[in-house]
Amino acid sequence: MTKTNLLNTRTINYMELIGNGKSYSVPPYQRDYSWSEEEWEDLWNDIVELMSDTQDHHYMGALVIQGKSDREFMVIDGQQRLATLSLFALAVIDKLNTMANQGIDPDSNKERAQQLRNRFIGEKDPASLTESTRLLLNNTDNDFYQDYLVQLRRPLNPRGLPKSNKLLWKCFRYFTERLNKPENLRTDGEAVAGILSETAARQLLFILITVDDELNAYTVFETLNARGIDLTTTDLLKNYLFSRVKVRTDLEALQRRWAKLIATVDHGGRFAEFLRYHLLCKQSRVRSRRLFKLVRDRTKSQEDVFVLLDELESRAELFAAASDPNHGYWMDLPDAKPYIRELSLFRVRQMLPLMFAAWEFFSKEDFVRVLKLLSVTSFRYNVVSSLNTHTLERVYPNAARAIIAGDATSPADVFKLIKQIYVDDKKMRQDFSLLVINTRGQKKKLAKYILARFEQKASGRSCDFETDAGTVEHILPENPEGAWDETFPTELQQTSVYRLGNLTLLESSANKNISNATYAKKLDTYKSSAYALTKEIPETAPEEWTLDFVNKRQQQLAERAVHLWRSDFA
Repeated sequence: MTKTNLLNTRTINYMELIGNGKSYSVPPYQRDYSWSEEEWEDLWNDIVELMSDTQDHHYMGALVIQGKSDREFMVIDGQQRLATLSLFALAVIDKLNTMANQGIDPDSNKERAQQLRNRFIGEKDPASLTESTRLLLNNTDNDFYQDYLVQLRRPLNPRGLPKSNKLLWKCFRYFTERLNKPENLRTDGEAVAGILSETAARQLLFILITVDDELNAYTVFETLNARGIDLTTTDLLKNYLFSRVKVRTDLEALQRRWAKLIATVDHGGRFAEFLRYHLLCKQSRVRSRRLFKLVRDRTKSQEDVFVLLDELESRAELFAAASDPNHGYWMDLPDAKPYIRELSLFRVRQMLPLMFAAWEFFSKEDFVRVLKLLSVTSFRYNVVSSLNTHTLERVYPNAARAIIAGDATSPADVFKLIKQIYVDDKKMRQDFSLLVINTRGQKKKLAKYILARFEQKASGRSCDFETDAGTVEHILPENPEGAWDETFPTELQQTSVYRLGNLTLLESSANKNISNATYAKKLDTYKSSAYALTKEIPETAPEEWTLDFVNKRQQQLAERAVHLWRSDFA
């Protein structure tokens, strides 16, 4: 077959796509069928709308295929759509067979069903007389698709099917039920057949993109998908790795291990992120958009595949546990949990290569000290100063590679390597004195964390931001009553209400009682509060609460913050 051009694209209808003996195969280990009723309903509604206007068309999106011959193609992106359209075609064929069996124009409807089956599902080879289908699904779904759905056989126990098989069966039943509703369409065989042979076949359009290898497929997908790396990229990576393994027993072992790996790390489609941070332990500048090419260039043989798999498996649990302080990984290292919780709260991920290296080369005690350093550094750099995170993508992996190379052997060495991103006390103090945290959204927990740390220092007792019953109190209320306008002009209120100097902790019932009250009414409540941080407020501002007092209190808190969030090595 002549090599195709990277951007060999054209618009094609479903009839042209599936006709002239073309066949499409989903790579054996690509993801299972996953569409649900929401997608089936969208397709059905599109088809129904098209029936009312034969000149109209509906675009099904881009279909990326890899040419194996002039009639055989591998589906790189679009398998869910092809499988669903095939099930729709089978539902139409089943409807025509049912009508024929009921005595409704039996000869014509049997002929219609057979012609549609030959055109859209598959036909017998005139030489071998064996039936071949237009579509082959992956390892999990193909046997069920071929043995039951293509043959229009009902499974004996639909509830016992694997999840994706169950979805395939439900999809077929969904379209069968829609075709059985007379209000939706004419009931004669010609009209039923026309839904597939005319409406779906001629009015559903695809942008067909044919490529000649996996790398070009990945490049095309990147161009089409502005979101960058996602599960489809994971599919492409997986398909490539599996293509390097030829022995069946090794393939089966790889499949088992891969499934376990994905189950461990791919919550929310995070495998590509995990792989990138793993590779950053070996080299710099691993870009998401070059990830597939990098793996392809590094992994040529079956041995290379299993070496990569061994490396990924050794770090998978730590990757999953890095954002979950309650993960079982920390049962034997409880001292790590507070810092894991803080890093998760700060939404910092760039430090993962450094975590991998420290876990593998340091003692558990030194690993915890590195976590503490990462938490303090992240609070200063990310939370308080909000500096450019691109720098972290360089500094943390560099430190990780230094540990792996033996050039950094202690947490103190790590601090020297990341010192450039450790915000100094002067800037920390300055930036904290201006810190604003909007407590209406997800950052409310962050505000309570900061206040709880101040409270713990002020009172000398434990104050956990997740379990403490107190709530975040806004001294200047979020919805101040008119009396506040005298001390806080309206133009200053919006910019002051979420300043750290305007926030404190207060008992929940007390907070409700004084929510929008004047400052004079709030003072007695603050004086009687059990929170030491809150009892300080009347001393700071004994009569009124103004912008000057917000600034004063926040500067006081900034001075404390410099000491509370400080590296052991600074």
